[in-house]
Amino acid sequence: METPFDAAAQDRVYAHCSNAIAQAGRERESLFLARLALLLFEQVRDEDRCNAAIDAALADLPVPSLSAP
Repeated sequence: METPFDAAAQDRVYAHCSNAIAQAGRERESLFLARLALLLFEQVRDEDRCNAAIDAALADLPVPSLSAP
């Protein structure tokens, strides 16, 4: 049985991910995100769900405002 992924858990994971991105630094940000995606894909183990997540992340992707140089 899976543990529910409630809003508080989402916030904690988002904060942890944001901190890890910052820790990786701008030079390694893309590499970190690609590596994270591959590791998560291995956890999901479902090509259709992975592809759907990629499409959802890309849909209406905003232009960054806080991280812009």
